[in-house]
Amino acid sequence: MATFSKILRKTDTNKTLSVPTKYLKSLPSFNGGHAVDFQAIDESGFVWTVKCSIRNKGQYRKPVLSKDWLPFVRNKKLKVGDKIKFSLNQTAAATPFYRVRAEKEVKIFGAIFGYSPILATFP
Repeated sequence: MATFSKILRKTDTNKTLSVPTKYLKSLPSFNGGHAVDFQAIDESGFVWTVKCSIRNKGQYRKPVLSKDWLPFVRNKKLKVGDKIKFSLNQTAAATPFYRVRAEKEVKIFGAIFGYSPILATFP
């Protein structure tokens, strides 16, 4: 199972999600293009369609996610410091699919204690 997770920054919560370049191989194939749509299922079973795009010129191919990304952020009430996790689930019998999980930063007396899954909210 290919996975990437990231602690959200300001741009991630109000524009697009920047995906670390090292995880480019765990995303769907671009088939020679510079953008691809794929679906990710959240913990409540809701399907989000995100667009992954990369620059089509130059060596710096950092992928970003858009389309349903900002509605997902608003639905989950994500903020800077929260964590997001995408995982590719592949079994021999089924079509591969992505799961997306949002986690809230948990602070105790100002110190980061860990992360807690965000419970189901329907769009």
